[in-house]
Amino acid sequence: MSTVIQEQKVIDWSVAARPMTGQTVSGDLHVIEFFDNGVLLAVIDGVGHGHEARAVAEVAANVLKNNAGDSVVSLVRRCHHALAKTRGAVMTLASVDIRGRRVSWVGVGNVEARLFHIEANSSHPYEHILLRGGLVGLQLPAAQATLTSLAPGDLLVFATDGIEQDFEARVNPAETSRKIADGILRRHFKGTDDALVLVVRYAGYTP
Repeated sequence: MSTVIQEQKVIDWSVAARPMTGQTVSGDLHVIEFFDNGVLLAVIDGVGHGHEARAVAEVAANVLKNNAGDSVVSLVRRCHHALAKTRGAVMTLASVDIRGRRVSWVGVGNVEARLFHIEANSSHPYEHILLRGGLVGLQLPAAQATLTSLAPGDLLVFATDGIEQDFEARVNPAETSRKIADGILRRHFKGTDDALVLVVRYAGYTP
């Protein structure tokens, strides 16, 4: 059951976030929701800033939390329908199969994500998620999920567009998730948009 998986601490995670300079409310949200045999990870960026962007992101977050066990493509479609009369959002989702040691992920818009493999070749230290252009709620592309294997110690890093795109350059996967998240926000915060960084380490699963 999902409650048992939670107690076994199969992931370690941290989030760091700031609203756009001059604002007090951010339209960027993260979701971490356990379900049977898995955990859904998501970062949502409501279009614009302030309370309206936050309200859109919260609608999407509730859809994801209530349907966490669905496929990531199905979840994007659910969010698209729920946001049909709003300003829309961009988002990246990753569904971790804890026992199968796999992650299925999909991105619509510009929420960047990187997967750092603990045993990666030094010349290829991370994978990019393939992002599809579009806006959830207004213009949904033909989304297709990518399936990737996971090993204990692998690291997933998500960042909204308030973070500079080269944020991965100084990531040290050996550091704690808290240190990585805080470091990315401190070094790469643009100030011209809301920003959120979610760092999740897959610790593995032992029956």
